[in-house]
Amino acid sequence: MHNGLTAIAQRRGVRQFVKFGIVGASGFIVNLIAFTLLQRVVPHHDQALQYNVIYSIAFLAGGVSNYYLNRIWTFRSTGHAVREGAQFMSVSLIALAVGLLVSAIVGPYLGHGHRTWFIGTVAGIFVNFFLNKFWTFKHAS
Repeated sequence: MHNGLTAIAQRRGVRQFVKFGIVGASGFIVNLIAFTLLQRVVPHHDQALQYNVIYSIAFLAGGVSNYYLNRIWTFRSTGHAVREGAQFMSVSLIALAVGLLVSAIVGPYLGHGHRTWFIGTVAGIFVNFFLNKFWTFKHAS
């Protein structure tokens, strides 16, 4: 059994997914900090609109952090940085749309706070990884 686990761990895609998860966790923290800080300073006139704006800003802040770390560490890409950045942010926007949709579905039941934010954020992890692996960084060594 130990040899089987070692073989799986040595597979490039598995290593990349683990690294992607670590980078994602750091982006998750950036996202959480931005969300929490913005939630404290943005006026609460329209709670649903305020949530969507704050969620979007925080999500994209985490996305920029994730792009840089995934480019240099996870996929070790030497491709065209601007093109890859545009593709990565396009994937992030797709994941953002998924997160907002999921948030809209669960928000009425859980409120527009951290629980809804968490569920919306987690919703895009696999879409993010596979689109970035097979589109954004497909030429990475």
